[in-house]
Amino acid sequence: MYLYDIICRNFDLYETGADTAVFLICVALCIIVPYLIGSINPSIIISRKKYNEDIRSYGSGNAGTTNTLRTYGKKMAALILVLDMLKAALAVFFGIFLLTRGIGGAIAAIFVVLGHMFPIYYKFKGGKGVACTAICILILSPVTFPIILAVFIVIAVLTRYVSLASIICAMLFPFLNHVFYVEQIDDKTVHTNPGITLAALLIGALVVFMHRDNMKRLMEGKESKFSFKKTDKHKVVDVSAEATSEQKIDLRKEKQYSDDDFVKCACGRIIPRSRAVCVYCGEKNPAYVPREDDKKGRKKRSK
Repeated sequence: MYLYDIICRNFDLYETGADTAVFLICVALCIIVPYLIGSINPSIIISRKKYNEDIRSYGSGNAGTTNTLRTYGKKMAALILVLDMLKAALAVFFGIFLLTRGIGGAIAAIFVVLGHMFPIYYKFKGGKGVACTAICILILSPVTFPIILAVFIVIAVLTRYVSLASIICAMLFPFLNHVFYVEQIDDKTVHTNPGITLAALLIGALVVFMHRDNMKRLMEGKESKFSFKKTDKHKVVDVSAEATSEQKIDLRKEKQYSDDDFVKCACGRIIPRSRAVCVYCGEKNPAYVPREDDKKGRKKRSK
């Protein structure tokens, strides 16, 4: 039983034809509420509240788990991952509560992912929706989820490209859902659901679209690899002169740095001296020296 059916049965709306209006209201709620929930981005909120920074100003510029890991470390990344999954689960279960899994859940899944990618609260610049997509797959097509998770882990471990694993899994989602989907309805086993199939196609396409820059870097051999090894956080040397102009321009997108403001992390990446944590490996920067404007901002906040 779901809310739409309960309302129509209790008020005899099926006989009067008013059930259509109730259905349309439920569909609208499955669009609006999940989108607004998806637009709540924990990575942006926490980076602003805790660090007085915008996560989108560092690393890949993405407000998601991977960039959080590179910028603020493992604990913060784990927290963001859990919060992103929880918001997606809340949105999808809300849709299921209103209009079943194949209709309400599918619509809610599409729009919670859209909200995460294009949040109305943050000028439509959010994350790439991988964590949200994962929980949507788990709820909508639980048989498909372990297969996709296994593929993701294998590709990520073998290649160390999280983006590549995400892209391949996004493309496989519609196909695997079509092949392995199964659902019990009125004691009958159903192997297809048009609503969930459509959601799989749209969500998969959205995730691939959001990784278009990653695909370009992968083809050019410039994509950053994910590091599974813990680096020596005490080994940092000043090599500001070694930073290429391209790296410096990239790091100066949001803040202005001079050539003397760069150090080399143990992971081999060039980072600003004023970054407390390496944006690539997530380890603390022993050579960290806050900038003067950062110090002034802390004094103002303390007052």
